[in-house]
Amino acid sequence: MRTGASSNSARYDVIVIGAGIQGLSSALQLALRGRRVLVIEKDGPGRHASGVNAGGVRSLWRHPAEIPLARASLEIWRNIEKLLGTDCRYHSNGSLRIAESDHDMARLDERVAELAGLGYEHEEILGQNALRALVPDVAAHCRGGLYSRDEGSASPFHATWGFFERAQSEGVTFLIGNPVSRIERVGAVWRVHAGANRVEADVLINCAGAWGGELARMIGDDVPLEMEAPTMMVTQRVPRFLGPVCGVVSRKLSFKQTGDGTVLIGGGHRGFVDRDAEIATPDPRKLALSARTVSDVFPMMRDVPIARTWCGIEGMTPDHLPVIGPSVAAQDAFHAFGFSAHGFALGPIVGCIIADLVTKGDAELPVAPFAADRF
Repeated sequence: MRTGASSNSARYDVIVIGAGIQGLSSALQLALRGRRVLVIEKDGPGRHASGVNAGGVRSLWRHPAEIPLARASLEIWRNIEKLLGTDCRYHSNGSLRIAESDHDMARLDERVAELAGLGYEHEEILGQNALRALVPDVAAHCRGGLYSRDEGSASPFHATWGFFERAQSEGVTFLIGNPVSRIERVGAVWRVHAGANRVEADVLINCAGAWGGELARMIGDDVPLEMEAPTMMVTQRVPRFLGPVCGVVSRKLSFKQTGDGTVLIGGGHRGFVDRDAEIATPDPRKLALSARTVSDVFPMMRDVPIARTWCGIEGMTPDHLPVIGPSVAAQDAFHAFGFSAHGFALGPIVGCIIADLVTKGDAELPVAPFAADRF
């Protein structure tokens, strides 16, 4: 699919590589600031990590460096229909981390104390009674939880498509189905070769997801990136029983009930991945482990059939924090990749950050912890 690009060469203010939620959000925000933007995508919008994740919109349990971004992004999610013209099926039902033991509860005490020292009060501890009032079907052995009331989830498909359509309406050009083969610096201009196309721009943005490390090396930056395949399952429909998006303190689990009654299960278990072949397949043993965790924490799920399983392809940095900010090796080049399976919620604010870096030379939110040269 092509929208507005010539077949051989064209000139833009900004070229964004990658049409996941980070690239689409960046392209939209740059267009809203008056820039002529081209997005190059080798597959399709939201084809990989952005379109196949659990859709959690949370600041709960994040690394402290990500909390300012997550809280700012949450404000955009709450008003996402104003930005995109669609609500992205966003629901604010809260985020919950369930403690299964006294040891888990002690970890929650430590977490809240740490955040209080940083000036954050959005995460609150729930005792056993408060936990049962919030999620009555939770297992009897669960001791309590950590709750953030003002968070929730959105539909990855509807969100990425919403950003895509709004970017198009603002004049962003898309070159779809053309992988980038070469990037050159010609004087003060970036020249990108993608399929039979040669396009140029003053500024280059790398939002290539699992392929972000490879794109970074093309411009001289070395960012280690390991490939993983986050695994998801969805059940058949069950009667409404769950509001918040749930996780567990000491086990891998992300667990939410969608608007149509199905239950979406993810949270950290990985499948098998071949990035170059673009193949990701679930590991049956890990699926069984996820199912067992769900059954332990919500016993009423034991006999609910699984309807479908799938994987995405995601790039993981060594510290599991994203790379956001300017290139170290090249002028007028910026990165937003390596979100390590928890970047969906950050998409709206990352677009604002990249647009600010390009147009103002600085960002209002702290991005130093995400520098490309920190490794």
